[in-house]
Amino acid sequence: MKVKIYTDGACSGNPGKGGWAAIILDSNLRQSNISGNESNTTNNRMELMAPIMALKKFKKRSEVIIYTDSRYVKDGITTWIKKWKLNNWRNANRKPVKNKDLWIKLDALCQKHKVTWKWVKAHAGNKYNNLVDELAVSETK
Repeated sequence: MKVKIYTDGACSGNPGKGGWAAIILDSNLRQSNISGNESNTTNNRMELMAPIMALKKFKKRSEVIIYTDSRYVKDGITTWIKKWKLNNWRNANRKPVKNKDLWIKLDALCQKHKVTWKWVKAHAGNKYNNLVDELAVSETK
């Protein structure tokens, strides 16, 4: 199965009430939306929760393109995580990697699927990026 997923996270205050959302488009462009929230969290944690919760929906190995407007998520999972693992989950400044628990979950889920990550500019007229942003923000209310 080939799917596209648009993800976003939002936070009212940082930390504060946070929301995450994902729009899943199957190969026929049928759309399903998922979203959720946490009461005391950060924007980065919500950005990570969105692809985690979306990927959890797939029980069989799938070919997935994930669109995110978060360079933190895209760069973290495609580049930085390799060094973090080699350096016992320490960043370039030798400090513990923030949100390690979520990075481990996301990494494990990515291993189960063929995932391609694409960065999209936020608030730049992309229909699904705008919709997923609205969903995530609505979860912070």
